[in-house]
Amino acid sequence: MIKKLFSGQINSITIAALLVAITSLVSRLLGVFRDRILAGEFGAGDTLDIYYAAFRIPDLIFNLLILGALSAGFIPILSCLIGNSNTECSNIFHRKRNKEAWEFVSIALNILGIVILFLSVLGILFAPQLMSVVAPGYSGEKQALTVNLTRIMFLSPLFLGISSVLGGILQSFKRFFLYSLSPVLYNVGIIIGVIYFVPIWGINGLAWGVVLGAFLHMVLQLPLVYSLGFRYVPKIDLKNKDIRKLGMMTIPRTLSLAISQINLLVTTIIASTLASGSLAIFNFANNLQSLPIGVIGISFAVAAFPTLSAVAFDRKKLIDNFSTTLRNILFFIVPGTVLLLTLRSQITRVILGSGSFDWTATVLTIDTLGFFVISLFAQASLPLLVRVFYARHNSKTPFLIGIACAVLNVVLSYYFSNIFGVSGLALAFSISSIFNFMLLWIALRAEIGEMDENRILISSAKFVMAAIACGIAVQGGKSLTADFFGTATFLSVLAQGLFSGTIGIAVYTAFCSLLKSEELFSFWNSIKRRLPWRKIETGDQGEARGI
Repeated sequence: MIKKLFSGQINSITIAALLVAITSLVSRLLGVFRDRILAGEFGAGDTLDIYYAAFRIPDLIFNLLILGALSAGFIPILSCLIGNSNTECSNIFHRKRNKEAWEFVSIALNILGIVILFLSVLGILFAPQLMSVVAPGYSGEKQALTVNLTRIMFLSPLFLGISSVLGGILQSFKRFFLYSLSPVLYNVGIIIGVIYFVPIWGINGLAWGVVLGAFLHMVLQLPLVYSLGFRYVPKIDLKNKDIRKLGMMTIPRTLSLAISQINLLVTTIIASTLASGSLAIFNFANNLQSLPIGVIGISFAVAAFPTLSAVAFDRKKLIDNFSTTLRNILFFIVPGTVLLLTLRSQITRVILGSGSFDWTATVLTIDTLGFFVISLFAQASLPLLVRVFYARHNSKTPFLIGIACAVLNVVLSYYFSNIFGVSGLALAFSISSIFNFMLLWIALRAEIGEMDENRILISSAKFVMAAIACGIAVQGGKSLTADFFGTATFLSVLAQGLFSGTIGIAVYTAFCSLLKSEELFSFWNSIKRRLPWRKIETGDQGEARGI
């Protein structure tokens, strides 16, 4: 059983998404624990501003080079190369059987490694110049410390690059468990840095924790990739047709990600000119709202991508898988939005309101989180929409739409930051995310035609009605618990949030049941089929149908 969990193939989008979601939840909760430690230890001030600013350039390299290549073409190309390996036959993964695929992986790994090393060395050498652009509001010791942390963090892109290639292999072979578990170890590394490295090396310990997390992220996936048959070959062949195809698909995706990274750079630049702690507050609020996006939106998109790639040019199957996956994302994200919106004060106080994190910082984080939450549905849906384009080998359209939304975000960021301060950056981000969602939808409909909108709208209407009832129930629960427990202590705020949230979830589930939500019953049936005491024939799972 344990062996099957770690190395077994998962053909159902539902179960794959659930597995990725569970491990993502564990990782995100560790991230919440990490943020609580950081907030309590350092507060929203210069130290965390330095820490988050130092992330920016190493993170940019990772996103542009690694995520660009992997999300745009690596998985679809590798999925094609391994061909019929979606069978349960154990010998199908023998390295000789997939010689062409493993050669492609080695070449891609070598090219990526050389480029990352080259850029990391440049980044280490020119860190002072880079940080003067990224954080123009920092000067003196604050700027020097930011440069120091940036140089240490430049070690992490290489580990994360190798790890992401390994993760791409596991996704292509539909081995989702270890792939989805690796971010957990990444956060463990950062937490070790905060608890054990900082007392030894001071603020530099934060950066070494990031490096350790990246290393653990990589090491975890190596044994299973080796067992699938991969053997590293020190070979570079720029004429390899699959490598050339990957390069052609990567360029527009990299440019698209560059737009996203420019948005983050602009946010960092503007935040560095605002009050001390603004960048830390923006990141704390962003991390809180990212929890449901990672657990729900990205989990479903990651789990669906191999199947979407396989049926990308079969219009009926593509729309069926897309519609089912999107409806299930909305089934979870709509109540998540209501819960985050109505309980954002309780969540922020419980998670961050300790130690050096004062009341002013808490209020600013609550306001910033509120602006983020209004676009949660769009942010959770974007990973799926974008992957449909990538599955159809079209990375140009998301790129062009990304340009328009990036320009909008930059303009709105400057405008709203003058009115709302750091909260205005979140409002600008939300508005541009909603526009991104709308434009991608219009473009996808123009490309493939009708996208099962009627079914999606009917399901969404049920979710919204149930979510309104959920919100009313949460507000009632808050009033009851405030009278009974009060709101002055950590335990009373925690009790208020847990009690109100539980009532809200129960009401949402009950209303979805009364409204006969297809997604609720389908989700429950998918869970029942995997219970150890239930043996139900489910037919061919090769054509994943989602929850």
